[in-house]
Amino acid sequence: MNPMETAATPASRVLLVDDDTELLELLRDYLEGDGFAVECAYDGVSGVAGALSGRHDIVVLDVMLPGLGGIQALSRIRAESLLPVLMLTARGDDTDRIVGLELGADDYVPKPCTPRELSARLKAILKRVDASARTDAARQLVAGDLCLRPGRRSAELGGVALELTSTEYSLLETLVRHAGRPVSKQTLSEEALGRPLARFDRSIDVHISRIRQKLGHFADGRARIQTVIRRGYQLADE
Repeated sequence: MNPMETAATPASRVLLVDDDTELLELLRDYLEGDGFAVECAYDGVSGVAGALSGRHDIVVLDVMLPGLGGIQALSRIRAESLLPVLMLTARGDDTDRIVGLELGADDYVPKPCTPRELSARLKAILKRVDASARTDAARQLVAGDLCLRPGRRSAELGGVALELTSTEYSLLETLVRHAGRPVSKQTLSEEALGRPLARFDRSIDVHISRIRQKLGHFADGRARIQTVIRRGYQLADE
């Protein structure tokens, strides 16, 4: 069995936001058969309201929506919540994909996609969140003035809380566990996104850029996350 296709937990509550009613019914039937509890919204405004209601564990958000578009809806969600968001983008549309990731989407799936592929992506995101929840909440990972608490999926820099999305936290945790050593994009994709790195996929680069902005620099101006040519990224030692 593919490791991405482990069974969803009964508590996995998904909000699907798309104006394609036939597609939503297809996805809903498959996901419910795969162990998810599914709710649907058919426009951006309803999608934002649902995402901020506290009733869901993850949101699947289409970029093309009537009224309030998916990118605008994502921006409103991120202004108030770090709930995991998986974007549905047009195949080959790198612009919407990158903008979505820059605004804090956890991952994306190009349309048309199969229900099985979507389910696998959802499970990959939820699996890493659930794994952290089972970790001892008192356990800490420390690298200089950076402190992570895997059980809470929280991070602090110099005692100040960092606002990280689920994927950003997972990437940062992977870098902290390998602090001082380069980590390949393939490893980062497998451990943080739960999937192999696809050719021409810039997701890791966009996420790392956002994390860099949130971490800032050392006092001497060095970036805390450094690019190691042909080897990946490395969390720098102080």
